[in-house]
Amino acid sequence: MTSRTIAVIAPGDMGGGVGRALHAGGHDVVTCLAGRSTATRARAEGCGFRDLPDLDAVVGEAALVLSILPPAAAEGLAAEAAAAMDRAGARPAYMDCNAVSPATSGRIAETITGAGAVFIDCGIVGVAPGKGDKPTRFYVSGPDLAASEALEVDGIWRKPLGAEVGRASALKMLYSGLNKGRFSLFATVATAAGALGLLDELGEELAYSQADAWRYIQAAVPRLPADAERWWPEMEEIADTFDAAGVTGDFHRGAAWMLRLMSATPFAAETRETIDPERTMAETVREFVEHLEGQRK
Repeated sequence: MTSRTIAVIAPGDMGGGVGRALHAGGHDVVTCLAGRSTATRARAEGCGFRDLPDLDAVVGEAALVLSILPPAAAEGLAAEAAAAMDRAGARPAYMDCNAVSPATSGRIAETITGAGAVFIDCGIVGVAPGKGDKPTRFYVSGPDLAASEALEVDGIWRKPLGAEVGRASALKMLYSGLNKGRFSLFATVATAAGALGLLDELGEELAYSQADAWRYIQAAVPRLPADAERWWPEMEEIADTFDAAGVTGDFHRGAAWMLRLMSATPFAAETRETIDPERTMAETVREFVEHLEGQRK
């Protein structure tokens, strides 16, 4: 494998893990940490990133740029990267790895190809490299996927889906529609039960008839607020994807509503690393119900 300079924007939980895997695979991994938090800087350093002063320098040095951001920021970064390419006189391949609809991916593709660069559509499935027992799956699609071959390192599984931009994003939307959608459903049912004064009774029935599901709900719900701010825009992207397929997007608009409610609670200030492990599902739901009642006033 030929060593490449690969930019990862940004080195969050997923981006950091991807950068670490690429660095371990022999690539020079770069990013720009201007304005980023101390925690992000420490993560980037620990994962082997090389910090560059600005986005112009990033696109000037990189052969491939990976955009790994909350979905609401994806189009903005693509526009900034296209402008940086013009200023730097460089045209690295640009891979959008964000949880966006095929329509959003298509708009990003227009921005990047309009700047004269190769665009690769990507949907990431799985936890960050190194955090699970399976490699992280990078589904990719687009007319020129050659640059994505650099991702074939330990911990990452590259899976081409053809030449059509949007196919990789669509697969990500389908997977997240089930995976993250069910987490939101758990929280919605638990919150409705709490508002109706039936959470204990529901728990007793589920413990009797669906014990595995009840244990899963109790473990999952307290952790959801930490991801809610990032996940609710993803639910909107999923809804748009389903609408375009002629299937109702209303399930996932409901999921987005529940996640927005969670993101308004104090628990949303937590990160995956700082979640209170002692907080129970019932305590978490009580906070959701309080915010629900506040919305009604």
